[in-house]
Amino acid sequence: MTEESVLITGAGSGMGRLAAQNMAKAGYQIAALDVDEKGLLETAEGFQNIRTFQTDVTDHRAVTDVVNETELTLGPIRRVYNAAGIMPLGTIESVDIEVFHRVMAINYNGVVNVTKAVLPPLLARNEGEIVNFASIAGWLPTVYMAAYDASKFAVVAFTEVLYHENKNNNLSIACVCPPPVKTPLLQQARDTVWPKVFDQGAHIEAQEVLDAIDESLANNELFVFPGKGTKSIWRMRRWFPRALWKNILKIEGI
Repeated sequence: MTEESVLITGAGSGMGRLAAQNMAKAGYQIAALDVDEKGLLETAEGFQNIRTFQTDVTDHRAVTDVVNETELTLGPIRRVYNAAGIMPLGTIESVDIEVFHRVMAINYNGVVNVTKAVLPPLLARNEGEIVNFASIAGWLPTVYMAAYDASKFAVVAFTEVLYHENKNNNLSIACVCPPPVKTPLLQQARDTVWPKVFDQGAHIEAQEVLDAIDESLANNELFVFPGKGTKSIWRMRRWFPRALWKNILKIEGI
């Protein structure tokens, strides 16, 4: 076992759970954060080196306390995965204002809270890695996804600034922008509104995303675009936004 630790939000399911279990198998001490206590226990089952923290990432004080306890009891934080997120969908008119605020609070403010809490010890040691989960939706807006898109656009902008502010430090910063991934997060879309554009390509596996993160960190690359064709979508959005919107509206029948 290494004396270093890895802190992971959204560790109660999906990408966060897989990242926690992968890093635990690699020998790290894991601080697994989520509001879902049952999910956290399932993530930690069979692993002596996964410690669970039922934590709301929208609570900066609670997040800071967990970071401090992790550093004290599990060892210096080597890597952070900001994977907590929610994705309820619907038209702007139909989605309650509280949902808009909650999506931003978790998907974006949660990233800020964790980043602010971990930066001091990482900068003091001048080493470490921060992985922020955005989405290709952080570049490509579409109907029914205003709340989610806005939160992920915010994560993209925040992480890009974070990366460049630390160009002269020995920190690695990655902003992960995958297409739809086969995780329980997609069920939130199924439970609200399922955009037809989600059916236009195969959904990728969570492990493919995590492998792409490792590769990008090794190469000190800011943006991670897992999956075949994802980077092409990013380029299309930059070069041909009108054509993309025309195609989206045609697919959705609007």
